[in-house]
Amino acid sequence: MRAMRRARTHRHSVVRALAAALLSAVPLAAAGSPAVAADSVELPVVRSTLAPDDPCAKASPRTARSEPWTVRALGLARASMISQGAGVTVAVVDTGVGTGIPGLSGRVSAVGGADEDCVGHGSFAAGLIAAARIDGVGPVGVAPGARILAVRGTDERGVATAELLADGIRAAADGGAGVIYVGSALATGKSVLTAAVAHATERDALVIAPAAPDALPVDRSASGGVVRAEPWYWPAAVPEVLSVTDYGPGGTRPANAPVVSAVDLAAPGDAVVSVGPKGPGHFLGSGASLAAAHVAGAAALVRAQHPDMTAAQVSRQLTVAAYPASPPRLDPYAAMTAVLTGARGTVPRPAPARVITRPSTAPRDRALIIAGVGTGLVLLTAAAAVVIPRGKARGWRPAGE
Repeated sequence: MRAMRRARTHRHSVVRALAAALLSAVPLAAAGSPAVAADSVELPVVRSTLAPDDPCAKASPRTARSEPWTVRALGLARASMISQGAGVTVAVVDTGVGTGIPGLSGRVSAVGGADEDCVGHGSFAAGLIAAARIDGVGPVGVAPGARILAVRGTDERGVATAELLADGIRAAADGGAGVIYVGSALATGKSVLTAAVAHATERDALVIAPAAPDALPVDRSASGGVVRAEPWYWPAAVPEVLSVTDYGPGGTRPANAPVVSAVDLAAPGDAVVSVGPKGPGHFLGSGASLAAAHVAGAAALVRAQHPDMTAAQVSRQLTVAAYPASPPRLDPYAAMTAVLTGARGTVPRPAPARVITRPSTAPRDRALIIAGVGTGLVLLTAAAAVVIPRGKARGWRPAGE
């Protein structure tokens, strides 16, 4: 218990440190009250797990009034003019998604009891994916026209297992989701999660997951300390999954953030603002799981803009059209508008050009011959009509006699 609280306290302090620059530029207000100075309040921090004796997350009393840094970093103003993700369902396999969120009103359905979110992490991720801006201010999701399918991938306190995640991925694919966001990264569970991803791939659903946990767990043994990072985590390490890492307002990751060997994309994930499990208030969060939520929203934009693309083609579109960096950085507008060719492209090659042969001239020649013969016969007939009567009148003698 103490270890869990130490880990949570450490994670919260990291999030608040990352958000210091953001809070100095983002005016905040108590929900339903006039705006107050940014340096006098701060947003509550979203958590990914709760201790057994922790109360469920409540509605945030604070509301961010200004546009978060992520909107400009992702170019959402340009992207929204092309697509807002309408017609695409994004499954959120996480702690659940609350139904009392104004920014998601009317666009959330749930599998089982996933319409309740005691922790708040799944609701926060769903807001990054698809929340609409309320009253024209504050944060907005990447695909505010998409639908959300809430699927429980953890227990009620936010603790994930490979079996729970696998069941959630399968349920999301069977529920018709075109994009499946997974909010957890596990050091074990390769076989069961690989099979679940294969099930989703067969149904043409693109699975997106964080490349590493938001924070490393604490060793509960007598020696204590933080568990070292693994070289890869599941399900992000499955080849068909789009693995995502995070960066903050300054373009860098926290110094103590877990590092993995292979990542497909980077997206804003540190000091990001989104909704809570209920009410109009906002929370602050950091981690690769939140970066993966931004990528899931971008995938919804691409699938809405290019409905004929397969899940694999959408994945390549997002990675190849990304801003060149190491790893590449998500660019939703480029992913929707880039025409990719070559071995890694998604646009099918045009069919080989066919040389059309010159049509035969035989029918024309026959027509000319027939016309010529007919004309000759007419002329002969006309000449005969003149010559024959005169010949008879002269008794067929030559004209000089």
